[in-house]
Amino acid sequence: MTGENLRRILVIGIGAGDPEHVTLAAVRAMRDCDVFFLLDKGAWASELTRLRRDLVAEHAGPGHRVVEAEDPRRDRSPASPAGYQAQVVDWRHRRAALYERLIQDELAPGRTGAFLVWGDPALYDSTIDALEEVAARGAVSFTYDVIPGVSSVSVLAARHRTTLTRLGRPVRIAPGRHVAGSGLTAGEDVAVMLDVGAALTAHREEGWWMYWGAYVGTPEELLVSGLLAEVADRVLELRATARERHGWIMDACLLRGDDPEPSAGAVPREPAG
Repeated sequence: MTGENLRRILVIGIGAGDPEHVTLAAVRAMRDCDVFFLLDKGAWASELTRLRRDLVAEHAGPGHRVVEAEDPRRDRSPASPAGYQAQVVDWRHRRAALYERLIQDELAPGRTGAFLVWGDPALYDSTIDALEEVAARGAVSFTYDVIPGVSSVSVLAARHRTTLTRLGRPVRIAPGRHVAGSGLTAGEDVAVMLDVGAALTAHREEGWWMYWGAYVGTPEELLVSGLLAEVADRVLELRATARERHGWIMDACLLRGDDPEPSAGAVPREPAG
């Protein structure tokens, strides 16, 4: 297949929820797309689907189409680390099969399709892995590009007026399950994404300063900061209430060791209202 007839896919990072965090590059990319693939995760995430539709309606060029499909369901019940990995691998295979069908059936050769990804596609998102699996299968030919987005941990740091890194020191980005299971090293800085509650429960009695945020960049934003031992219960309560109210939660936190007040902005903080 010649280059001009090759299907093109854009993986577009759309930020953590604030429409103003959609980059100019993302807007230009959306204007160039013929087809937008929106995955419906069910009633619990209908707000996320609506926000994607709104972005497409605002920024897409004339003549575009929106193709919606049901995202494969994943067993989210508690599991051992090995069981959890197996669940995710199986889910990613099923998602790749869905992507393959969508690209082959809904995107004509020579046209451009897009997947809109929350935050940044490089952080804990399966879209790139799924497209790589589709490409490896070889049933449909396409090329793809990635447009980076504003990540939730970037917004979290900005909202708390702090930085993810400190002078001459690294930051580790890890899922909560990993942090809960492997522990924390004294003095390190850890940005926790996914399963945040597991990390808080495991380390709540230790001397860490925490910056936490949920739904950052949206009108529903929640922010709390303080010594983990003092604010963990409050954050776990807020998480449970927010999850019950919305049916879903997207949150992250930065755990900072050996310096209980690492910046001028690091003052105990409670959500507005």
